[in-house]
Amino acid sequence: MSETEPIVPFRPREPGARPETAEARSWAAPPLPRVAFDRKELGLILAAYGAKVAQGEWRDYALDFGAATAIFSIFRRSSEVPLYQIVKDPRLARRQGQYAVIAPGGLIMKRGHDLAQVLRVFRGKPHLVTP
Repeated sequence: MSETEPIVPFRPREPGARPETAEARSWAAPPLPRVAFDRKELGLILAAYGAKVAQGEWRDYALDFGAATAIFSIFRRSSEVPLYQIVKDPRLARRQGQYAVIAPGGLIMKRGHDLAQVLRVFRGKPHLVTP
């Protein structure tokens, strides 16, 4: 500060005033929209995940919500790369479908408009069990 600039006196906030004033909101960036799984979608995903955990095939998962996609990653061990990724991309809702199951190499195993149908890729072929 130079000696010629006036010093602006400190003005305390009025009692009961909210801290989010119009001045504070003017410089703050608006929150970015995020794509996320809703409760029904998470229920379907966690049901499929729970079945594989019970079989001992999967052990960990991670959720990633971005501006364009929501990703549910499935791991055999938490220190490895994901075995599968369940991706929700609303930009593809009118084309191939917004849900996809992606394998580690980037191979799209199944894609569609209905999450329950897409998750059927995780169901194994039926086995004949003999006593």
